[in-house]
Amino acid sequence: MVVFDLEKEVKELSKAEEIEGKLSNSIDPALMKSVLEADKKTIDDGKIVEEAANRGIGGFTPDLLFEQLVKNYSTIQQLYGEKLLQLITGFNGNYLQKNIRIPEFQKLLKKNISEKQEEMHSHGLMDDNNVFTQKGVQLASIVLLVKELEHLMRGFKGMKGKKEKAHHGEPVAVRAYRKGDLYRNIAIRQTIKTAIKRKRDFLQIGDLKTFERERKGSITLIYAVDASASMKGKKIEMCKRAGVALAFQAVQEKDDVGLIVFGKDVKDVVEPTQDFGYLLQAITKVRASMQTQFVPMIERAIELFPADNRAKHLIILSDALPTVGEEPEKETLKAISFARANGITVSLLGIQLDQNGKKFAEQIVKLGEGRFINVKEIENLDFYVLEDYWSTVGG
Repeated sequence: MVVFDLEKEVKELSKAEEIEGKLSNSIDPALMKSVLEADKKTIDDGKIVEEAANRGIGGFTPDLLFEQLVKNYSTIQQLYGEKLLQLITGFNGNYLQKNIRIPEFQKLLKKNISEKQEEMHSHGLMDDNNVFTQKGVQLASIVLLVKELEHLMRGFKGMKGKKEKAHHGEPVAVRAYRKGDLYRNIAIRQTIKTAIKRKRDFLQIGDLKTFERERKGSITLIYAVDASASMKGKKIEMCKRAGVALAFQAVQEKDDVGLIVFGKDVKDVVEPTQDFGYLLQAITKVRASMQTQFVPMIERAIELFPADNRAKHLIILSDALPTVGEEPEKETLKAISFARANGITVSLLGIQLDQNGKKFAEQIVKLGEGRFINVKEIENLDFYVLEDYWSTVGG
């Protein structure tokens, strides 16, 4: 009797075939090996670079950080965040706050910060100016990818009551599993029902059902991330993870993905590509600052989309209305109309928007003929982004 361990198979697929098959040669294989083998020190160093970017920080100097912590802990805690401070110092926020004035603890704190900096220097993750290096960004991007894949795996297992969107488009039929079928196309609910009817205690190969899917055709996507000051911290972190999930899925489908990072103006651009490793590193480096303006981002997106017959779709993530310009809302809607006239559909995922924000977002997607999703639980932002992608490519 062959027993099928779904969780084991999905985990092996995610961490071996898909990761190694998708990362370009620009990713250091030794870093990837360390992360996949769960080397805690390496993973923590990657988390430092990732979390620092989420907080808008490009590096740290031990003496200066120590001095600031002792002098004004509450200010530094707001700037760095508890997660980053714990990764650098080895102490959680409560412990730091309670003991920061004790001389003996200060000596230990200074020692820990210096040792962390020396460790990151020796591994090539920080340069002589105490700024995170490209190797540091690579490590952070691998940590981000693995963390996001594990989150997706757990999430898909927990979405029993929700309508399943297609990986290759909408599911149009269910049939018995055949050797060579993708595990991610397994129809979980139908499989479980079959096993229950047969009074199984464990799933067997013969119980498996899989979706047959249709697809509209290839598509070019641009993922536009609002990196204004209000997005700093958890919001920008979840936008990055959602971007990784989108790129991971879309590139597998041979769809091109581009990236625009915007605030007051366009801060970073990746032209549509299928180079997942390059996209991954670009997403990892996103840092938040300044105000929100949609118009330059939309105009740049129009320029980036190719002049061919493929479907073109812009996904915007933002937590606020545009705030720059004489008439920012009117100018934004005009730009959206121009994008639609150029064959581009526009969806907007609003992160905890207020009523005015929701009303304006609805106007945007009405003109852009896309979807508006008001995201209240940002921990599930990746699923909402994938839902928009699947609804766009589905047949």
